[in-house]
Amino acid sequence: MLSLAAEYSKSLQPGKTIFLHGDLGAGKTTFVKGILKALGYKGNVKSPTYTLVESYEFKDFNIYHFDLYRISDPEELEWVGIRDYFNEKSICFIEWPDKGKDFLPKPSSNIYIRYLVERREVEIS
Repeated sequence: MLSLAAEYSKSLQPGKTIFLHGDLGAGKTTFVKGILKALGYKGNVKSPTYTLVESYEFKDFNIYHFDLYRISDPEELEWVGIRDYFNEKSICFIEWPDKGKDFLPKPSSNIYIRYLVERREVEIS
């Protein structure tokens, strides 16, 4: 998973929004951790499950990692100013994007992660 994330990180550019799809425990956060590591981030990387968003600053851009699992009403996203995160200097990864409905921009990519018995399957579109 980490090697795939490292390879994918080479294609990232600011202004992109990536939707991450997969069941609980499929590896969505692990994938983002792999990207951050590949890009040289040295700090602590944690899941945004309870914070909604975790921010990571780089020299020329920021990465925002969202986890919308706990959102019960998409309008909650308006209260936290979610639209402010999507700009030409950010790369946004969004777990559980279906919970964001009309409050999220169209994704640049969709990544589907499936946990199979002894391995994971990843599809990038």
